[in-house]
Amino acid sequence: MSKANTIAPRDTTAAPRQFGTILKELDWRRYVIYIGFVVVFLFFAVLLRDQGFLSPNNLLNIFRQTATITVIAVGMTYVIACAEIDLSVGSVAGLSSVCTAMALSQWGLIPGILAGLAVGLVVGSVNGALVSLLGIPSFLVTLGMLGIAVGVAQWITASAPQPILNDTFNTLFGSGNFGPIPGLVVWSAIFVAIGAVVLNRTRFGRQVLATGGNRNAAEFTGINTKRIKFQVLLISGMVASVAGMLYAGRLESGRFQWGAGDELSAIAAVILGGTSLFGGFGSIVGTLFGALLIGLINNGLILAGLDSSQQQVVRGVIIILAVALARKK
Repeated sequence: MSKANTIAPRDTTAAPRQFGTILKELDWRRYVIYIGFVVVFLFFAVLLRDQGFLSPNNLLNIFRQTATITVIAVGMTYVIACAEIDLSVGSVAGLSSVCTAMALSQWGLIPGILAGLAVGLVVGSVNGALVSLLGIPSFLVTLGMLGIAVGVAQWITASAPQPILNDTFNTLFGSGNFGPIPGLVVWSAIFVAIGAVVLNRTRFGRQVLATGGNRNAAEFTGINTKRIKFQVLLISGMVASVAGMLYAGRLESGRFQWGAGDELSAIAAVILGGTSLFGGFGSIVGTLFGALLIGLINNGLILAGLDSSQQQVVRGVIIILAVALARKK
């Protein structure tokens, strides 16, 4: 028999079978935010092409309007990846904005910035201590802190807005530009870059994910999980205080209402971005796209002429969708 006759016939089903196996093993939930972002963007681009949706001005506005939520959501990513939750971030932002405004008017730029950061330091430390040392569920602690922060902000201002007349502060925190790029976009880019590097490339980031994935296993490997829980809640509080200053700089005033409801938008952005609601996995880049998707939808609904109540309904649907798509690991 010749050598040619001994060659086995080619298996034509191998390639399709291998492709099918790849599709089956591919975790679509990890990429659903990017697919969803493209689909929603194309939908509004076609539907609202005559309303200026694709104009450079409007696209830049989307980045500018979502910058503060993006900043808050970066801190929230650490908290949720650690299998905790922080419902106080919106009220912390509001309290930080009024404390910053009041300190600016009394003592100037540096004390004003320090006062805003001090709000996040104090609230984050209290939240972290109650959760890590006393073992109180973070949901209950931060829910109570939400009410406390709003009440204090309303109390010390008598519900009145606190104007900010310091042009340097307003330029640095919101209303100014760094060259052609809005300052708010620069702030969000800085937080996303730092957050992504720390979570993915540092020992602390690995410890956060390990604590959220399996606390007992993490402790067995020598990780101080109580310290990690304290630190992520402290980070969340500090980041929320910076977001409050960004609100104050952009709107040139401090008000207890700034940041109201942002905790829900931040949680939705984080979960849509692929971070597991049950801890153990986090994606800062995914969080960025989650925040941009929410901003994209809000912008499109406004251009489409929907009123605020209808926009609220859509936001609620987004949150439900975020929970439904939560990664179970």
